[in-house]
Amino acid sequence: MSDYPDDFLTHVYRRMKTIREFEERLNVEIQKGEIPGFTHLYAGQEAVAVGVCEQLDEDDYIVSTHRGHGHCIAKGCDVGGMMKEIYGRHDGLCKGKGGSMHIADRDVGMLGANAIVGGGPPIAVGAAIATGLQGQGRVTASFSGDGSCNQGTVFEALNLAVVLQAPTLFIFEDNGYSEHTGADYAVGSKDIAGRCEAFGMPVEKVDGNDFFAVYEAMGRAVARARDGGGPSAIECETTRFFGHFVGDPQKYRAKDEVARHRENLDCLKLFRARLADEDRLDAATLDAIDEEVLALIDRSVDEAKASPLPDVSEITTDVYAIY
Repeated sequence: MSDYPDDFLTHVYRRMKTIREFEERLNVEIQKGEIPGFTHLYAGQEAVAVGVCEQLDEDDYIVSTHRGHGHCIAKGCDVGGMMKEIYGRHDGLCKGKGGSMHIADRDVGMLGANAIVGGGPPIAVGAAIATGLQGQGRVTASFSGDGSCNQGTVFEALNLAVVLQAPTLFIFEDNGYSEHTGADYAVGSKDIAGRCEAFGMPVEKVDGNDFFAVYEAMGRAVARARDGGGPSAIECETTRFFGHFVGDPQKYRAKDEVARHRENLDCLKLFRARLADEDRLDAATLDAIDEEVLALIDRSVDEAKASPLPDVSEITTDVYAIY
């Protein structure tokens, strides 16, 4: 860890903590009836989003999933604008029309969350082909869950990326459950990384709760893609602390599973423990970041509640792109 400067470590911790507190607060606000629509929380998987996006430039692209808040924050989307969007407010990143599952911000390279399982990889390959033709050295990262690896769209995207040597990074977040079905049952080969490798691309399988493991694997994949080496895939084994959606009773999980995972697999706890073991960044510094993040989330919620709703006259605008 000596290679990582203090300002990088504090930045990374702040990003992961912001995602965590953003999601924890949403869980409260949704159950109070403050937020409309279906919502899927990312808490527990922060090390993946931040580990991946910290290797990307602002001009690089990401394509997200229905569980996309963490990806947005990791790529640099404005937290206040995100909160307003989820509240369905006019000042949101997508004018309140996208909501939780359809946030996008092209200004920071976030091409959008996607409510269709397996819908993101084909978009990512298209974006990577476009930037490759432009010769800009940009890459595109596609986030997908373990359930997406069973989709034909994903198989086609993996194959096409190899055939065309598109600079696409396929990130599979294996949190153990495809909605409500265990990956150990639903993935016939029991090996998502092996499936990707069979298409002819380099693959790594890492501990998705370890920021440094994700960050370093992504660094190798990005360097290869920028150098003309084509696509790569990374399988990140991780966990989620909430259900598939807010309100999911999670009958498919052992009664103490989430509590055990919060205790033993929390990427933020593991990050802080490693810093302590290597005598980097004292606890007071990290605690101060915690307080700043909580204040940011409080402000974001207050501003979202005070923000105006979209006017009914705008209901048909921003529906179709006009070419």
